[in-house]
Amino acid sequence: DEDDDDDDGDHKEGKSDEDNDSGVEEKKSTKDKLSKRESKISKAARKEKLAESEHILKPEHLGLTPLADEYKDDTSDEEDIRNTVGNIPMEWYKDYPHIGYDLDGKKIYKPIRNKDELDEFLDKMENPDYWRTVPDKMTGTDIQLTDDQIDLVHRLQKGQFGDAKFDPFQSSIDFFTHETMIHPVTNHPAHKRSFIPSLIEKEKVSKLVHAIKMGWIKPRKPRDDTPQYYDLWAKEDPNAILGRHKMHVPAPKLKLPGHEESYNPPPEYLLTDEERLAWEQQEPEERKLNFLPKAFGSLRAVPAFSRFIHERFERCLDLYLCPRQRKMRVNVDPEDLIPKLPKPKDLQPFPTTQALVYTGHTNLVRCISVSPSGQWLASGSDDHTVRFWEVSTARCVKTIEVEGAVKSIAWNPNPVHCLVALAVERSVIIINPSLGDRLLYGATDQLLAAFEKPEEEAPQPAEWAAAEGEAYDAGFRLTITHNKLVKQVTWHGKGDYLATVIPDNGNAQVLIHQLSKRRSQNPFRKNKGLVQCVSFHPVRPFFFVATQRYVRVYNLLKQELTKKLMANCKWVSSMAIHPGGDNVICGSYDSRLAWFDLDLSTKPYKVLRHHKRALRGVAFHKHYPLFASASDDGTVIVCHGMVYSDLLQNPLLAPVKLLRGHQITRDLGVLDVLFHPTQPWLFSAGADATIRLFT
Repeated sequence: DEDDDDDDGDHKEGKSDEDNDSGVEEKKSTKDKLSKRESKISKAARKEKLAESEHILKPEHLGLTPLADEYKDDTSDEEDIRNTVGNIPMEWYKDYPHIGYDLDGKKIYKPIRNKDELDEFLDKMENPDYWRTVPDKMTGTDIQLTDDQIDLVHRLQKGQFGDAKFDPFQSSIDFFTHETMIHPVTNHPAHKRSFIPSLIEKEKVSKLVHAIKMGWIKPRKPRDDTPQYYDLWAKEDPNAILGRHKMHVPAPKLKLPGHEESYNPPPEYLLTDEERLAWEQQEPEERKLNFLPKAFGSLRAVPAFSRFIHERFERCLDLYLCPRQRKMRVNVDPEDLIPKLPKPKDLQPFPTTQALVYTGHTNLVRCISVSPSGQWLASGSDDHTVRFWEVSTARCVKTIEVEGAVKSIAWNPNPVHCLVALAVERSVIIINPSLGDRLLYGATDQLLAAFEKPEEEAPQPAEWAAAEGEAYDAGFRLTITHNKLVKQVTWHGKGDYLATVIPDNGNAQVLIHQLSKRRSQNPFRKNKGLVQCVSFHPVRPFFFVATQRYVRVYNLLKQELTKKLMANCKWVSSMAIHPGGDNVICGSYDSRLAWFDLDLSTKPYKVLRHHKRALRGVAFHKHYPLFASASDDGTVIVCHGMVYSDLLQNPLLAPVKLLRGHQITRDLGVLDVLFHPTQPWLFSAGADATIRLFT
């Protein structure tokens, strides 16, 4: 019967196990059933053995209390029994929706916390247990502390023991009694080594004795306890305590007594009644003397100084309270501050002397241009003429009269074409000077005559007209008429396009004309600022537009703004582009010359202030590392400007020569400057109606 009951009980236990374990499947294999049956048989056998051995004594029979289960009340404070992640930083789970894993390996999800600050404040006001609620980092839930836990926290904050029952002042019990015992605790005989001197200690002592003999170890001096006093305002004596201090500032010296402090000063130091009255009416801080000079017949008649202690006290206060600062003066040789520039003779060739003067104009010469071969020079003047000169002889070979002052002149840079463009009043006149090779200028006329008008003419911002009759014989070939006055004309490097500047023309301040198709166009929908001058890039399809304060670089292919250079001056007057194309110089009316390195920055690499008055023109040489600037002070300054092929090396700028010769007329000096295309020569046009060649 007992066996049957045990079987039933085992069946019940098995059933409850099945209910608890969710992972066990309903169908068991044959092997599991056999093993379960064997375990039941072994349990029944053990119970029979226990029944047979009833003679074994139990604790109750002897009157003893049974042993309590030592793990019954055991709790773990170190870790949460629910969260099994262990002792790790809980910040690792801040980006995950769960906070750990329970005993079954399932994720413990963080509770949804959607309380804002207002809910937190209301909870703080309404919940009476808010102050004892703390968040549990292991589970993410809020836990209310019990009274015992709060009491424990208070004790720990006060520096007391955690256990309230622990007595820190209980009487100590000596391990050994204080009475001397007759018998030893251990009766080991003493070792032999306790009677023999230690060899290790002997070696250490011998080393110390040797060090003292050699002077490596100094014997300690007796400590001197006498108080030390030192002068607070000692002189800068290297032996003094304060003198060794690096930033020590000595006290200012008192002014030595003069004649006015004598007991019998000369009569000129004694004050008159008016001076004494004025002295008494002055504020104490404004008085030159803080006492009145008096004369006494003998030294015995001199009374004691009434303000002596007061004056000494003020002096001590000044020394004690007055802050002093040492200004570290840097001893720099002024020569070291000037940059080391190469000597001008090492930078030759450059123009140094005036060789020729081209005279013939009757009014100021505004502009000059030289032919690509360097054989001919063209000049435009306010006397309504254009003159062509032979460079080597200064002979005027041709004079053409126009209807107004010539503001700008430009020789076509293409050596195949023999053309010169002039800006006169509202029109741009293109002239064939018929100089040099007859085949060359004949081919130029044939090229212009080969133009055929299109059937449908599109509206253009400027009118094109071909010259006929007497004008054609004089050299005129084409006239491009604009709405307003033309200020500047400049050619593209290929010689087919030319750009003009019309300052007062609204949004059409810059126009680009194509010679072969006789077509004009406005490249900009809107002009920003007042355009001063324009220029084409010598190599790439870039177009430079200089306004009063900025130089804008446009890409003609992409039709977009590439760079905006800030000139750092009030009004740009002129501009020149380096033959390499990566550097630009700008002259301004506030007597500055700004050098821009386009690869480096949009701000000037160097600003040169060599001239005393406004700059009228700047120019680069095509082959030599030279650039020049012309100014209203009547001078031309030639500078060496070497641009290196190594991109890491900055350009070398050095002024090499100051050229004089032009007379200042009507407050105007040199109006234009230009280099010869092949030789290191310089042309300058002045307000004194002359052109000068410097070689």
